[in-house]
Amino acid sequence: MIGKLNHVAIVVPDLEQASAVYRDTLGATVSNPQDLPDHGVTTVFVELPNTKIELLHPLGENSPIAKFLEKNTSGGMHHVCYEVEDIIAARDHLKAQGARVLGNGEPRTGAHGKPVLFLHPKDFCGTLVEIEEV
Repeated sequence: MIGKLNHVAIVVPDLEQASAVYRDTLGATVSNPQDLPDHGVTTVFVELPNTKIELLHPLGENSPIAKFLEKNTSGGMHHVCYEVEDIIAARDHLKAQGARVLGNGEPRTGAHGKPVLFLHPKDFCGTLVEIEEV
């Protein structure tokens, strides 16, 4: 069921500075910032040969990652995203196995314009997991 690693998301306190580190210091291709009001984040994608790094910064005072940044002022890893072929079939399989799907359980449109769901970190070794239909 699980596909390849789509991206690793890192919350950052300064999106411009973090983008510069990946672009200028590491020589990576870095996208322009994209506001995702439905998710409460501004995101930048760092393109790597085998995956992507998603840099996340809070958008608005009700951002779900604002508390993460309060607790981790330097930022840090937020989640990993795996690809699935059929997000509804994956959701149903995961739920049948006892995994908890966050939110209302219905996919939302993610940063790539594709359906995504998040899975409870307590069910996945302490790691927040995102699945994305490809």
